Amino acid sequence: MSRPSVALFDLDGTLIDTAPNFIRCLNMIRARYNLPSLPHQRIRRHVSDGAKAMIRVGFDLLPEDDDYFDRHAEFLDLYESEIAVETRLFPGMDKVLQWLEGQGVPWGIVTNKPRRFTVPLLAALDLAERCDAVVCPDDVDYRKPHPEPLLLGAHLAKANPEGGVYVGDHQRDIESGRRAGMTTIAARYGYIAEPADVPSWEADVTIDSARELLAWLEQG
Repeated sequence: MSRPSVALFDLDGTLIDTAPNFIRCLNMIRARYNLPSLPHQRIRRHVSDGAKAMIRVGFDLLPEDDDYFDRHAEFLDLYESEIAVETRLFPGMDKVLQWLEGQGVPWGIVTNKPRRFTVPLLAALDLAERCDAVVCPDDVDYRKPHPEPLLLGAHLAKANPEGGVYVGDHQRDIESGRRAGMTTIAARYGYIAEPADVPSWEADVTIDSARELLAWLEQG
């Protein structure tokens, strides 16, 4: 394809590496209850599934369990108070953003992360003023894998979705992008529990680093 009309990114596990902060917060709460720290990799592969998955992994609790909502609220409050302590752009991703900006390609974020956390996180990472669109589940009637969030993202960026690309690290990202008529890119470096399953997502492109994404964009 030629230069995209817009580049939209999933947030956690695609644009930024939030896993170290999730791991830190979950193990801090476990310590409050005299529980040992969990191995990083055991937590990391569930980060894209959100706070519900963190409570399941960290405390073996589901929403129907008595203590679930207390631990869930405790985790989110701690995470919000230290939103960007150990969160960074993935290596090489700033060069991707610089290339898009240099080429005049609008870029944005379409995430299932609530606005409560997304907005302060982007501000802390100096990304809020750079991106052309931010879509959170608060902004739509239907979350990914429905196409509505991506179509809204393209609209906010004043771009044609059919000429755009969407980059994500979850099967729902690829499904959402496909249903929105966008070129889909699977970020295999993200929080994917079973990398061998990625081909079954049927993304248009699969990348293992931001450097590969930049090379793909430059090739047009």
